[in-house]
Amino acid sequence: MKKYFLPLLILTTLLFACKKDIIENDQSATLHFSNDTIIFDTAFHSIGTPTKTLTIYNRNNFTVLTDINLNLIDGGSFRMNVDGVAGNSQKNIEIPAKDSIFIFLEVTPNQNSSNDFLLTSNIEFTTGTKKQDVKLVSPGRNANFYLPHDNIFTDGTDSVNYKYYSIKGNKIWTNELPHVVYGYVVIEPNATLTIEEGAQIYFHSNSGMFVGSPILISEDGAPPLNNGTLKINGSLGNEVTFQGDRLDAWYENTPGQWNGIHFVQGSINSTIDYAVIRNGTTAIRADSVANSNPTVSIENTIIENMSAIGILGQGANITANNTVISKCGQYAVACNIGGTYNFSQCTFANYWDYNHRNTPSILLNNYYEGADGNVYVRNLDAANFTNCIIEGSLSTEVSFQEQELGEFNYTFDHCQIKLDPTIDTDNAHYENVIINQSPKFEDKTESDFHLTEDSPAIDAGNSSTDGTLDIEGNSRNTTDIGAYEFVE
Repeated sequence: MKKYFLPLLILTTLLFACKKDIIENDQSATLHFSNDTIIFDTAFHSIGTPTKTLTIYNRNNFTVLTDINLNLIDGGSFRMNVDGVAGNSQKNIEIPAKDSIFIFLEVTPNQNSSNDFLLTSNIEFTTGTKKQDVKLVSPGRNANFYLPHDNIFTDGTDSVNYKYYSIKGNKIWTNELPHVVYGYVVIEPNATLTIEEGAQIYFHSNSGMFVGSPILISEDGAPPLNNGTLKINGSLGNEVTFQGDRLDAWYENTPGQWNGIHFVQGSINSTIDYAVIRNGTTAIRADSVANSNPTVSIENTIIENMSAIGILGQGANITANNTVISKCGQYAVACNIGGTYNFSQCTFANYWDYNHRNTPSILLNNYYEGADGNVYVRNLDAANFTNCIIEGSLSTEVSFQEQELGEFNYTFDHCQIKLDPTIDTDNAHYENVIINQSPKFEDKTESDFHLTEDSPAIDAGNSSTDGTLDIEGNSRNTTDIGAYEFVE
C-alpha cells in the first residue's frame, strides 16, 4: 500500500493546484478587448453584414471562466460565434492564463421605419463578480428590392420558366429609397423604365439589367419591335449611381461586383444622363439594331472600375458626350462588329492597376468569326471621335481590326491620342490631332482627370462646341479637349 502513496500525493497536489488557477465565482477578474465598440459597415435591410471579429484577452496569471451574453434588440438580428460555437448566450467559457479567444459577429438589419437607421446592442461579459461589455453599432438602410419571379414561356406543348424581375408598361424608380436588384431586371418590349435623379441602384453579385428581352428574339435573329427602353434622368449633383450592393469599405473600389446594363438587340432610344456606373464587369453593352434609331445616348456620365469593358457596342448605334471612362480591365470602348458610334468631349483614361492589361483603350472592328470558322463582315459605318482624350498605361491605346471587304470609317477630330508612332496620321482619318503627348491630368492615380494649367489639351478643341457646358456645368468658351474644361 505504501508504494501508491507518493503518486497519489502528487496527483492530489496537481488537481488542487489546477483548481486554484481558475477564478472562483465570488472573485473578480478583468478581461481586455481588441475593441470597446464594434461598428459594422452599412448594410441594407434584410441583407447580412460581413463578419466582424472581437478578440478577448485574459492577461491574468490564472485561467478564468466567463459568461458571454449578446443582448438582442427589436429590429436587428445580431449573431455571435465564440471560438467556433454559435449561440448568443454562452456559459463558463474558459480562457487560459495569458491567452485569448475570438468572437465572430454578424448582423442582419431588419428595421423598416425609415430610409437610414441605426441598430445598437452590446455583449456582456460576467467574470466572477466583474461585469464588462462591448458595444455593437450597425448602420442600416431600407430599400426597394427586386427579386426574381416566375416567367413562363410556352412553345407549343413545352413550357420554360425563366426567373427574373419583369418590368412591363411604364415604370418609375424614384430616389426616395435605394433600389437593390437580385438576379436580373428585364425591361420588356414596349416597356420603359425611368430612373429619377439622385436614385441609387445596387446590384447583388451576378446581377444586372437587360433593356429588352433576350428571350423573345426569334430563331432567325429578329427581335421584337421597340424591345425595351431605359431613361436615366440624373442631374449635376444628383447623379444616378449604379454599383454593387456590398457597402463595406473593402468593396468601395473593387471591380467585377455585378454584371452591367445590357441593351438587347432591338432596344432603341434609351438615354443616360448624369450617371455614375462603377465596380461592375461590362458597364454598358449594346447589341445591333435593325434600323437607324440610336440604341443609347449617353451624356455627362462617369464609368469606372469595370473588370472588363466600359462601353461595348456590337453593331450598335451609340452616342456619348461629356463622358469619362477609366480603370477598365480590357477596353474602355469597344466598337465591335461594325455599327455607328459618335463620341464628343470624352475622356478615356485607362490606368488599370489591378493586374496586367494587354488590350488598348479603344477597339475599332468591322467583322467577326463565326462558329463555322468563316469571317463575316459587318460595316463600321462610323466611329467618330471629336475633342476626345484617349490615354492610358499602354504604349498605344487604339486597336484597328479591319476587314478590307467591309466599310471601316473612323475619324479623330481635334483629339489627343496615345498611338503607335508608326501609324500614318497624315490622312482624312485624323484632323488637328495631338499624338503621344501627356494630357497632364491633375492626378491620374486618384482618377482626377481635370487638366492642369500647362495641359496641351487646353483651347485645342474643335470650336464647334464653344458655348456648350462640360461635365461639371462649366461653360466652354474656347473649347478644351476632354470632358473637363480647364477653370482657373
